[in-house]
Amino acid sequence: MPNSQAPSRRTFLASTAVAAAAVAGGVPLLSACSPSTSSTKGSVATGSALKKLLPTYVPSTLVTPDVASVNGSSPGFTKLPSPLAQSVKTVPGKGSTFKAMTPIWGTVPKKGNAYYTALNKAVGATVDFDPQDGNTYQDKIGAVLAGSDIPDIVCIPGWNLTGQIPNAVVAKFADLGPYLSGDKVKDYPNLANIPTAAWQLSVFGEKLRGLPMPNPAIANAIFYRKDLIDGLGATLPKSTDDLLAFGKEYTDAKKKVWAYDDLWTGIQFIYHLPLDAPHYWKLVNGKLVHKIELPEYKEALAFARKLHDAGVVHPDAEAGKDADAQLRFTSGQTLIYNDGTGAWYGLVSQQSTSNPKFDMQALDYFAADGGTAKLWQGDGAGIFSFINKDLSPARIKELLGIVDFAAAPYGTKEYMLVNYGVEGVDYTLKNGVPTRTAQGTAEALPATYVFFASPPSTIAYPDQPQFVKDYAGWMARQTPHMEKPMFFGMQVQEPKRYASLYTPFDDLQKDIRRGRKSISAVDDAISTWRKSGGDDLRKWYEQLLEKNGSGA
Repeated sequence: MPNSQAPSRRTFLASTAVAAAAVAGGVPLLSACSPSTSSTKGSVATGSALKKLLPTYVPSTLVTPDVASVNGSSPGFTKLPSPLAQSVKTVPGKGSTFKAMTPIWGTVPKKGNAYYTALNKAVGATVDFDPQDGNTYQDKIGAVLAGSDIPDIVCIPGWNLTGQIPNAVVAKFADLGPYLSGDKVKDYPNLANIPTAAWQLSVFGEKLRGLPMPNPAIANAIFYRKDLIDGLGATLPKSTDDLLAFGKEYTDAKKKVWAYDDLWTGIQFIYHLPLDAPHYWKLVNGKLVHKIELPEYKEALAFARKLHDAGVVHPDAEAGKDADAQLRFTSGQTLIYNDGTGAWYGLVSQQSTSNPKFDMQALDYFAADGGTAKLWQGDGAGIFSFINKDLSPARIKELLGIVDFAAAPYGTKEYMLVNYGVEGVDYTLKNGVPTRTAQGTAEALPATYVFFASPPSTIAYPDQPQFVKDYAGWMARQTPHMEKPMFFGMQVQEPKRYASLYTPFDDLQKDIRRGRKSISAVDDAISTWRKSGGDDLRKWYEQLLEKNGSGA
């Protein structure tokens, strides 16, 4: 199982490997603030104070990728390195037993299975997992953290960091700074290999508390059917004018072929609109301006409306049937569609036997006018684990050694054991391609250890080497055009009273794009938003910016 991105719950579930922004609290809580109560102002560690908290970044050189990283893009491996490297030189455990709680989607592996037994032997300790249904994990976390019987290590995805959970993180989990800050992390080489951007988001309550699962730098793409488009002799669009002309030229409703599925997310990238909370602000002439207030927001909506009016978007996409978007794409009903990059491998792998000519590629992003794209860098991490503060220093060090084992990079013995299990039992290896056995699918495939912490995002699929080149090459072409959003690297939980403030725009943009309302409706919605708390939210963020500076 290659280390994959975790930018959102949807992407995580789609990729089967591994967060949405949270809404909570009542005061500025970020990479740093003091959330002891919801009525006091938080003090924030930034600048030199924050730098002292963060682990030193020491990139691993154990293995060399086939496609190199460029400006933070995910490196690619077209084959499994042989021989495998060893990243952990000594058994980290001291014979202790640790209780762990992680989310799971699917069947819970039985306790004491061969995979767990092999890992326990390798790490020199017993890890007693209690996986909980990921679909109801929010409620379970709340109940566990409200009690006194908290597991030794608990995974909390970013989308679950809502309500009072960020406060509980500060109250219940250990400060890992004494063990990991600065050069101390060098005692755990695999944790030192995790990029700084991931560690920035692991600071809660002015202390380094989280153990992160790093995200890829960019996790959304506009995909196209190269096999079909080449067959049409078509030229790929490189501007919004091109997109509209392409749509008109190659949509044939009578043949049940439309140029596009719903491209709204990709269109926002093309118009360089800020992302979602807390990144939906942009500094314009010294003032924070929300994405809905930017002229580009209306421009993006107007262009999306043109696609609708031209009839070049699949009618099921217009009807909001998003769940079938991939099926429309693979069946050839749409030529271009938008999705998280976590879906790419799954579709290529799925089609490789049923449709060998299937060729799915990602467009290089461009600006609306056809110029060079400007892209926002995604959050450095989206899922975190935390260690119970009641553990003794000796047990924390022992557990960190196990976490370090779990974070081993691709191409190492430890990575293969954590992600695949035991060769010959959980998987077989033929021509450098690991294939899971039935036992491995039941016991090693369900993610448990990988939730402790993960290595940097890697594109590693030895069963699809051309896909690796395509994906890693595409990302390497995008990352030079990235810039950091205003509150990059900050754990921001907005006050609960603003939780639904932005919600009306979800329906509004759909109504405008799909012809049910005019562009002018945006002006009234913005006015309502400002009066209903938008201007107060702006002041809240301005205070945050004044005290902490920009993360860009």
